[in-house]
Amino acid sequence: MPSIRTDDGVDLHYEEAGTGTPIVFVHEFAGDCRSWEPQLRFFARRYRCIAFNARGYPPSGVPSDPGAYGQDRATADIAAVISALDLAPAHVVGLSMGAFATLHLGLRAPHLARSLTAAGVGYGAAPGKREQFRAEVDATADRIAEEGMRKMARTYGRGPTRLVFEEKDPRGYAEFMSQLAEHDTDGAALTMRGVQRERPSLFELEEGFRKLSLPTLVICGDEDDPTLEPGLFLKRTIPTGALLVLPRCGHTMNLEDPDAFNRGVLDFITWVDAGRWWARNPETLSGAIIAGKPE
Repeated sequence: MPSIRTDDGVDLHYEEAGTGTPIVFVHEFAGDCRSWEPQLRFFARRYRCIAFNARGYPPSGVPSDPGAYGQDRATADIAAVISALDLAPAHVVGLSMGAFATLHLGLRAPHLARSLTAAGVGYGAAPGKREQFRAEVDATADRIAEEGMRKMARTYGRGPTRLVFEEKDPRGYAEFMSQLAEHDTDGAALTMRGVQRERPSLFELEEGFRKLSLPTLVICGDEDDPTLEPGLFLKRTIPTGALLVLPRCGHTMNLEDPDAFNRGVLDFITWVDAGRWWARNPETLSGAIIAGKPE
């Protein structure tokens, strides 16, 4: 199995398909590189596609040290994959936990990215939700450690933002749940505590986002409530940001509605590669409702 080794000695498994301009896919907490199969099959026809398993997700390494997990490390792991495979600058597409890391990569190492797509991003980020999110993360991590991932997957996978997936595509949802149950218990608990719990709120990063010049696409499902307010915040804050909302769609949007997701991302990166993605006109932020400035 192909893998790269990070500077702290963790092997990261990856899968690759296609040739051309590179796209790196970064999975969510409940996923792994298999979660991007509908994207690899679509985009590999035109692009060089790489999907990798985060640390804690076999066959990637599962460090036992809690200090080996965190937002900074998750971000550095994307950079390690891009650098080791000589992909820079790459389009980077992340979902949820992977979208947080994607945005942090844009803030910390913009030279590695051609564009950023942040889908389903914002859990625990909205004002007033921080402590509730941390409490739920603590309880979830404890249950994973106590019950094991195979049992806990049946609860985690039925979170309120995932139910629409089952309604739309029972077969796809069953596959998602089966793969989730295969995740490593220790890796899942350590990731939950080190990455999910401790990452900074997006709203704390406003100054950096206002300076971000990389083309950025934010994608929300309209039934993924915890991401809607953060999605609007990112759209209004990142000068080169755009917002796509997928109707009747929850958190696992790339699997729930792969055609709409793929077409949205393809349209975005086509604009970027054509050199036709621009920063928002400041006059659109004047606060006026009807008329513009008099000539």
